[in-house]
Amino acid sequence: MLHSATSRPKYGPPVAADLGEFATQLLLLLHHVYSRHIVVNRLRVFLLLCTMLFSGVVQAQTAPSTSATAAVPAPKRQLQALRITELVKLDGQLDEAVWQQAPIATDFIQNRPNPGIPEKQKTEVRVLYDDANIYIGAVLHDVSPDSIMRELSPRDDAGNTDFFGVFFDTYHDKINGYSFIVTTGGVQMDARYSPAGGEDFNWNAVWDSRTSLRGTDWVAEMRIPYSAIRFSKSPEQLWGLNFMRRRKRDNQDFFWNEVKPAVDGFVNQWGELQGLRDIQPPLRLSLTPYISGYVNHYPYNEQGTRNSNTSFNGGADVKWGINESFTLDATLVPDFGQVQSDNQVLNLSPFEVQYNENRQFFTEGTELFNKGNLFYSRRVGATPIGFGSVDNQLRKGEMDQDGKRRPGEAVVSNPGVTRLLNATKVSGRTKQGLGVGVFNALSNDVYATLRDSVDGRQREVLTQPFSNYNIVVLDQSLKNNSYVSLINTNVTRAGTTYDANVTGGLFRFANKKNSYALDGRLVYSRRRGQQFGSKEQIDDQNGYKYQVGLSKISGNFTWQLGQGIESDTYNPNDLGILFGNNNISQYLNVSYNKYKPFWKVNNLYTWGSLNHSLLYKPTRYQSANVAAGFNTTFTKNFLTVGANVDANPVTNDYYEPRQYPLGDYYVRVPANANVDGFASSDYRKKLAWDVGAGVRWYAEDDRLARPRRMGYGWSVSPRYRVNNQLNFRYALDWNLRQNQIGYVNGDLSFSQPLDTAIIRQFGGNVLLRKAPVDVLLGRRRVLTVTNTLSGAYTFNNRMSLTIRMRHYTSTVSYADFVRLGKDGRETLVDYRRNRDNTFNAFNVDAVYAWWFAPGSQVSIVWKNASSSFLEANEATPLYFSNLNNTMNTPHNNNLSIKILYYLDYLMVKRRLT
Repeated sequence: MLHSATSRPKYGPPVAADLGEFATQLLLLLHHVYSRHIVVNRLRVFLLLCTMLFSGVVQAQTAPSTSATAAVPAPKRQLQALRITELVKLDGQLDEAVWQQAPIATDFIQNRPNPGIPEKQKTEVRVLYDDANIYIGAVLHDVSPDSIMRELSPRDDAGNTDFFGVFFDTYHDKINGYSFIVTTGGVQMDARYSPAGGEDFNWNAVWDSRTSLRGTDWVAEMRIPYSAIRFSKSPEQLWGLNFMRRRKRDNQDFFWNEVKPAVDGFVNQWGELQGLRDIQPPLRLSLTPYISGYVNHYPYNEQGTRNSNTSFNGGADVKWGINESFTLDATLVPDFGQVQSDNQVLNLSPFEVQYNENRQFFTEGTELFNKGNLFYSRRVGATPIGFGSVDNQLRKGEMDQDGKRRPGEAVVSNPGVTRLLNATKVSGRTKQGLGVGVFNALSNDVYATLRDSVDGRQREVLTQPFSNYNIVVLDQSLKNNSYVSLINTNVTRAGTTYDANVTGGLFRFANKKNSYALDGRLVYSRRRGQQFGSKEQIDDQNGYKYQVGLSKISGNFTWQLGQGIESDTYNPNDLGILFGNNNISQYLNVSYNKYKPFWKVNNLYTWGSLNHSLLYKPTRYQSANVAAGFNTTFTKNFLTVGANVDANPVTNDYYEPRQYPLGDYYVRVPANANVDGFASSDYRKKLAWDVGAGVRWYAEDDRLARPRRMGYGWSVSPRYRVNNQLNFRYALDWNLRQNQIGYVNGDLSFSQPLDTAIIRQFGGNVLLRKAPVDVLLGRRRVLTVTNTLSGAYTFNNRMSLTIRMRHYTSTVSYADFVRLGKDGRETLVDYRRNRDNTFNAFNVDAVYAWWFAPGSQVSIVWKNASSSFLEANEATPLYFSNLNNTMNTPHNNNLSIKILYYLDYLMVKRRLT
């Protein structure tokens, strides 16, 4: 994050020494209150008491006039842009006479580490414009050339360097905006700002810039074409405007129009750019064709199977400005083979793993579609819905009449990714502040191939039908940093399988002083049709979710009070992601922050929270939690430290047993408390460190005589900057969970002799393959170690080489097993099958990238990947044994080259004429 205003976390008051005892008693009281049948009435009393409490707290926290002023936005400065007709040479010199005629923006105000202090080394900025571009020229004075930090880094990476940036709010709605930033080394960064996306550096525009050193100063010159931004057709424009300067030597950030950390919001604290007259939004039409080639090698070492194969692809990305407000983005026959590898993990939880989105089309310009968190883009082109059921469709081996066994079928191929045919986005915002977004993607049928082991005949089994993914968003910006939004997501699949539709409404209303806000959402999910590969109807056809909250959003002291419900049939997972529905939650968050230096620190951020959760149907207690924490940065050495604590009474985990509908089965988690902390040294130094450690302590289980649960974790991450072009970073994460009680991963198998007795004992039927009624849990030791090493060499501001290596290992060792009955009853059982397992994953991603022209790139990528899952006697908790196993496991190697070339209609037209 580039500025503290948008990255400001929610923090709260300092923690008392007797927090653990107080928290435990408080949460036990909440447990008692909410476990009764009069939950709703008690909840109303609880919310009323909290409101009364905070009314008193706010009055008690009324600050002196200086603090009140800190929570009021600074007056808006104005700057006149100068229209020009002559050409400006982009060379980082600003030696054209016209630059001296433009009004100057200067006298920047510090944002960190000491907000409100005028800059000592002056910054002077001028703005010019013509019929096609807007030009920014900045002279940044300093004390000496050695004071100007100049590390090179890849695009959109600030690194250890000074930089200068300009911010535009082209519709002047005080909510949405753009930034264009250039470092002293000429590295470009750009971002978009919105309530949904925050500060989004995944957005990339095509623009140009030059920088130069001039004595004790450095100069930044930018040329931003109107095709890179969107604005109205008004004869006279009024844009929001701000400039930012970072002096990395002193870790100082400055803004032209003061940005106060105590004021909620960022775009609403910008100044104004005046004097833009008679500029027309240009025809925004560009085509970025690509060609790519892949060589893949995997050592099958099987007769008739090739170890190597090649592929060639071609397609294009299209951008078309439908009008001055809306843009169509389309990707035709997309190729995502060069994106960074996922960080695979061993998942022991009842919920899926949420992976980062690394495909640029789904990360760039998607802020509208992310409203309400109803869109999880990894669903588009995801694993086919029938991927895991292919084995169930194999013809099993059988005995012939002559007594000889006839082998069955085997899986030849089962694609784990759905190939997209195309994807399209239309998005924009009118001058009245109405944002409109439409997203659509099509994926083709996906088939698994099965081969008969006797005659070699092959057949195909459908795992993913032809599918259409669609999103429509309407987002109306309102005064006072407020908005109302409507979102609809839809998945339609060919054939008889089910379709899904989710509709949500969101709102945020802030008062005129931007000190309080009311926000909320209501979402309805609808699914119709049959389960894939079955005639059984979907059983969660209608569901809903709502959430409402009231917040104090500005000032040193802030708070948030809210409540929400997710019904037992709420399911947005076809195009979204959900970690457990059937939930009633209420929460209270408070924070107290000091933004100006005091004592020996630059700032202090503190926070506290109180959370309570009930099962929605049937209404039963789930969990409660009280937590607090702080972080601060010391003034002299810029060492950042922080700590967190939390306490939880007994928790009933209804999701861990994997028994649906929820309510009868739960895993009882004893009362527990956690303490963790971190320290981060000054990144300006050649050698810097990030370290962290934590411990979670559990009360003894009073039902069974077994060892106490414990959890430990620590991490260390040194980074070393060899020079301004070469740097390395290493990260080691170690985590141990002792005596954890959980669902036995892998479940019980009807084909395992040692499992059949337990299946019968738990109420199942082996002959009919009827699942057992009760659940098998295990007491286990889980040790997870992750090593990540990365390095980067930046040749210049347009060419870089990066490499990242990651080894992950997680080992699960079971000690004993219990039978979980209804209402959390656990009984030790004699179960002898060895369920220990180890998962290893190894990845290398090496990327050479060269931006040989604006918007045009050559990328060469090498990927190396392997993974293994070891069970029973093969599993080992020894790290170096797992590392050796990983190195000896067959690796997949992939080398690819991809060339994109950016063609802008206006540029091509000018060249041809």
